[in-house]
Amino acid sequence: MKKIAVFASGSGSNFQAIADAIKAGKLNAKIGLLVCDRPEAFVVERAGVEQIPLFVFTPGDYPGKKAYEEVILQELKGKEIDFIVLAGYMRLVGATLLNAYEGRIVNIHPSLLPAFPGRDAVGQAIAAKVKVSGVTIHYVDEGMDTGPIIAQQAVQISDEETKSTLQDKIQQVEHRLYPEVLEQIMNKKIGFLPRA
Repeated sequence: MKKIAVFASGSGSNFQAIADAIKAGKLNAKIGLLVCDRPEAFVVERAGVEQIPLFVFTPGDYPGKKAYEEVILQELKGKEIDFIVLAGYMRLVGATLLNAYEGRIVNIHPSLLPAFPGRDAVGQAIAAKVKVSGVTIHYVDEGMDTGPIIAQQAVQISDEETKSTLQDKIQQVEHRLYPEVLEQIMNKKIGFLPRA
């Protein structure tokens, strides 16, 4: 059974979906650590309820990304983490973690990449008046939502759609799709060629 670390910055709804899938026997993995860069985030409370070990940090307490990622890496090694799962982690992953976990970091993004990368993808889609958005699960590289795509699912946008209603529709897909795809990755049903 693979041990995963979930990285999150906000409410943690995808963290909860993963934890629930594990409890339901739909995902053969164990969450060995939650990493959070915002001590006040609700995901911290969720991890407490699930009795999952935490590493919570404030980036401003460190001289830079390399410094805090080195501390995170020690936490990951100490917990014997096999795989990093980003679930609303609002920071670019740097070389320290990318090199240590090459081909073993995955992210979920609320758009059909390469459309609407970065922050507020749902708001970007509404502003652009597109008819379709969706969900993308991808491996993580040095760029902003640029890594190899693993899976995508479209979400239709109605004429009266608001940011809130679209967010809800996209999250419903995320909460089902992310555990399904993670299960395929953990069972090596989805392959990945590391960076050259």
